[in-house]
Amino acid sequence: MSTINSDAVIGVIGAGTMGAGIAQVAAKSGHSVLLYDAFEGAAQRGLDGVSKGLNKLVQRGKMQQTDVDALLARITLTDSLEDFTPARVVIEVIVERLDIKQSVFAQLEEICAEDTILATNTSSISVTAIGSKLKRPHNLVGMHFFNPAPIMKLVEVISGLDTAPTVADAIYDLSSRWGKKPVHAKSTPGFIVNRVARPFYAEGLRVLQEGGADAATIDAIVREAGGFRMGPFELMDLIGHDVNFAVTSSVFAAFFNDQRFLPSLIQQELVSAGHLGRKSGKGFYDYSEQAEKPTATTAAPAKAPHHVTIEGYLGVAEPLVALIEEAGIKVTRVQEGFGSILIGDTTLQLTNGQMTTERAYNARNSNLIHFDLALDYNKATRIALAPAVQTEPEAILQATGLFQAIGKHVTIIDDVAGMVVMRTIAMLANEGFDAVNQQVCSEADVDVAMKGGVNYPFGPIEWSKVVGLSSIMNVLDNLASSYGEDRYRTSPLIRRKVAGGKHDS
Repeated sequence: MSTINSDAVIGVIGAGTMGAGIAQVAAKSGHSVLLYDAFEGAAQRGLDGVSKGLNKLVQRGKMQQTDVDALLARITLTDSLEDFTPARVVIEVIVERLDIKQSVFAQLEEICAEDTILATNTSSISVTAIGSKLKRPHNLVGMHFFNPAPIMKLVEVISGLDTAPTVADAIYDLSSRWGKKPVHAKSTPGFIVNRVARPFYAEGLRVLQEGGADAATIDAIVREAGGFRMGPFELMDLIGHDVNFAVTSSVFAAFFNDQRFLPSLIQQELVSAGHLGRKSGKGFYDYSEQAEKPTATTAAPAKAPHHVTIEGYLGVAEPLVALIEEAGIKVTRVQEGFGSILIGDTTLQLTNGQMTTERAYNARNSNLIHFDLALDYNKATRIALAPAVQTEPEAILQATGLFQAIGKHVTIIDDVAGMVVMRTIAMLANEGFDAVNQQVCSEADVDVAMKGGVNYPFGPIEWSKVVGLSSIMNVLDNLASSYGEDRYRTSPLIRRKVAGGKHDS
């Protein structure tokens, strides 16, 4: 398949927000674009939306009016698919119904040249299934953009069972020249992003369901310790619970009810009540004008300790040592030990996926407190602590005072296995490695997809290597032991890497 040059005509079917955005991207790269929508007036509304958005860029000094005029002139509206004859690539951006997509592509096969690439922007339907009714399924490929298409960099290039590799490569190359970051993936449920992202929502919902913390507190921990732009509940409210729940349910069903993708009863109740998030005015948060925004639970100020002892190596939490020293607290280091911060008889350890209470019981250490993972302990503004049931109140105050002394807000959560950030990252990494293990995509593409498609601060596989794969495996195994559920089974690829000595590679 030859390179798709900038003089190639691009057809876009569907002029909603996504379709019009894709038309804008293609036109900006110099292509003549044909924009079609089956609903009367929709194509014009789509073009008007593009024009409005571009004019705002002119007002902000981001574009020149002459460039905007030239871009808009390259988009031609049409009310007939028959006009798509000269198109080199046709991108379908219509309703998520298999039969309708199959019908549209079948019509295009009769209209377009035999080597025209037919691309679907589907986010949930099998590319293989769409192509099953076509005469030339080798010409069909997934080209999944993310909203808003002119801004979001990721494009998932999805190969169905019959997609020609040259077709997928041509679309990958085209996406790159459009300024996007494409990734290759096989046509499997959720592709990369909608599959790997499920634990981000699921683990937050699980902690909420178990009373570990409220939604606002979990969101704050994920943002301020985890480094994510939004917490899971804020993001679900933004996406819309009807949409988010439908995607989770679709992936769950498509994987034959694999418990790893089990939908949440809490979210189902929100959907049933019509509490869909921002668009309905209420979800996990109340968006009415008179509503007060809930704040995260934060511990009251406590006295800082004068001295701590560090036993062993703290691993990913090692930066805490320098922060403690910089706060003027005396630090004594002991080489022996399993990565602990001691304040008198109080022991602080990074969560290992167990409940703190269970770990304290096994260690015969009544004053054990887990602290959560952070993306960057130097930059994190909040740390979550989970004391064991048997931990004395004075020990909790000592731990609180230590983290406050190094400039962190402290949140005390209930004792849930794996806490918040750690269990979320472990499960994201696990799903990423499982996608790789099942030949869906490469490790690098998992990270590119999650950073480019949902704005994660780190790719989950990158992050797992910072934490250490052996530590991630330990967390997952402890979660599986705590819950007794197949949901937390460790990917065979992680086990193989750890057994092979590739803990961090």
